[in-house]
Amino acid sequence: MQSINPNDFKVTAKIKLAKIPTLLDIEATEDEKEEKLDKVRSKLSDLQDVMYSHNKYGVLICLQGMDTSGKDSLIREVFKEFNPRGMVVHSFKTPNSTELEHDYLWRHYIALPEKGKFAIFNRTHYENVLVTRVHPEYILAENLPGINSVEDIKPNFWKKRIEQINNFEKHIAENGTIVIKFFMHLSKEEQRHRLLRRLEEGKHNWKFSPGDLKEREHWDDYQKYYEEAINHTSTSHAPWYVVPADDKDMARYIVAKIIWEEMQKYTDIKEPELDDEIKANIEMYKNVLRKK
Repeated sequence: MQSINPNDFKVTAKIKLAKIPTLLDIEATEDEKEEKLDKVRSKLSDLQDVMYSHNKYGVLICLQGMDTSGKDSLIREVFKEFNPRGMVVHSFKTPNSTELEHDYLWRHYIALPEKGKFAIFNRTHYENVLVTRVHPEYILAENLPGINSVEDIKPNFWKKRIEQINNFEKHIAENGTIVIKFFMHLSKEEQRHRLLRRLEEGKHNWKFSPGDLKEREHWDDYQKYYEEAINHTSTSHAPWYVVPADDKDMARYIVAKIIWEEMQKYTDIKEPELDDEIKANIEMYKNVLRKK
């Protein structure tokens, strides 16, 4: 199996999603992909322990993608060796009444990772320039000054939101949160197969919602707004990676590999050293314990 270069998926210039493949052309068996993933997630688990003891950075992993793009199973498989105390997963759905009493970023601020921990946003603050852009009537629930109807939502409104999101990410990055964002790039045909599977296999029926079909009708709009959001918010401190998602096994390995490579840039993340007094008395402590 050929090596994966994370930079091949990193957004560093303007992209066109229609020109980016949703399936990586690589010869690898399922066992080979699983073996590669297993090695990386083991290293990530060890890194988590070091981060926890270092206690200076938090890591925010953002996952976005169309329905069935594999976000849930990716979280399960990539992070299953993590200590649960060092990781929290947040799935952001329709804002509740309490959340709507605050600005749209509030619920994301309070879900940010503590120092030494990982937080995974399964759907993220970008829903506020994706779902709400496809369905601008949702904005009305935010009860914003000057916005009394959909007609009041002008193009500049979305431009400002993008700017606010960039400022949000810049602020948290400068205060010790490492931000890594993934767009799970799924083809419309593969989504069709996955939705059909939910209907055809009884054990997966519960995953299906008629709403999935309604949102599928807006496929082109979502692709347009994803592309726009990614192009305007991929920065050095909060980069976007577009990951081919038609092959779930490969997508999981790519995401794990990218996280590992990104974290290697933080060379200051190390286990704290024992102070000199404890070091000098290690043998004494051992002898005390052996006698008890």
